Amino acid sequence: MIISTIIDPIEKRVAITPETVSKYIKLGFDVFLPESVGTTAGFSDNLYIEAGAKIFDTKIKDVNLYLCVKPSNLSELELTKGSYLIAMLSPFQNEKILQKLFLNGINLCALEKIPRITRAQSMDILSSQANIAGYKAMIDAIAEYGRVIPLMMTAAGTIRPAKVLIIGAGVAGLQAIATAKRMGAIVYAFDVRKAAKEQVESLGAIFIEVENSENGETAGGYAMEMSEGYKKKQAEKLNEVLKKSDIVVTTAQIPGKPAPVLITKEMVGNMPNGSVIVDMSTETGGNCELSQKDKKIIYEGTTIIGYTDFASRVAHDSSQLFARNIYNFVTLMLKDSKIDLSDEIVQSTLIK
Repeated sequence: MIISTIIDPIEKRVAITPETVSKYIKLGFDVFLPESVGTTAGFSDNLYIEAGAKIFDTKIKDVNLYLCVKPSNLSELELTKGSYLIAMLSPFQNEKILQKLFLNGINLCALEKIPRITRAQSMDILSSQANIAGYKAMIDAIAEYGRVIPLMMTAAGTIRPAKVLIIGAGVAGLQAIATAKRMGAIVYAFDVRKAAKEQVESLGAIFIEVENSENGETAGGYAMEMSEGYKKKQAEKLNEVLKKSDIVVTTAQIPGKPAPVLITKEMVGNMPNGSVIVDMSTETGGNCELSQKDKKIIYEGTTIIGYTDFASRVAHDSSQLFARNIYNFVTLMLKDSKIDLSDEIVQSTLIK
């Protein structure tokens, strides 16, 4: 069987690294890759060749498995009929295109749909990439802020520590909290899930609570849409904290729905001059009313960043994690050196 990958013009991460090439070969695969496949992530063709891959400068035919991070040109892909495309496919946003690929004989595995169960942790691309993205989002926010983050006491006077607010304490949010704390900021965090409080406080941040009996968590551990009464109390509480926040990172998402708008234009206007908002949810609409996907804007002295490629901006490390995740998934698809779709984890990713 043949494994290959797709070079995407936008994505810097890669789904296969020299480390995993050698592992696929041990599983019995032949690995055929296009030229310069890993250049954007810091992996030269020579490293792939040394690991056992074959590099080609033309289209590769008769491929069984295509491994990809996040193809941006789904409608233009020319894939071998009967092959498997294993990637982040954004099934809610790309439903029509994916259905067309399926009808054309391409088997589709959307890695975002891997269930959050213990047995699937080693394949959880959302968690591994969110960890990197949360770190990078905070680093970029600090760089944009352009001021000192920790408390500094000098003979010339004292510089107060920056106040940071994290909205959404999932994997990305928790990593953003940890990064801000390491830099010496005073960190606040908000999440509709009551279970998040313990995690937030374990990292040294202050959890913002909205007095309400609603839990805000689905059976699968994801955030759920709240009642209108809760939303009103939530807006009042967030507005109060935002008035004192220097840096805000938002990560709130509701699976299968647009991201909830939690920061209004009016709230932004009340923030300190020179403050920074990094909205990590712009791919599904954004948590800030003013956010623009993949753009940076300034509104009344506040910089609002809406980039969607934070993990891709740290391509080398995020590629290594992603490649290991996807390798673990592929091994689950194999039984007696043949593709087997019977496992519940594999079944959960299939798009039909």
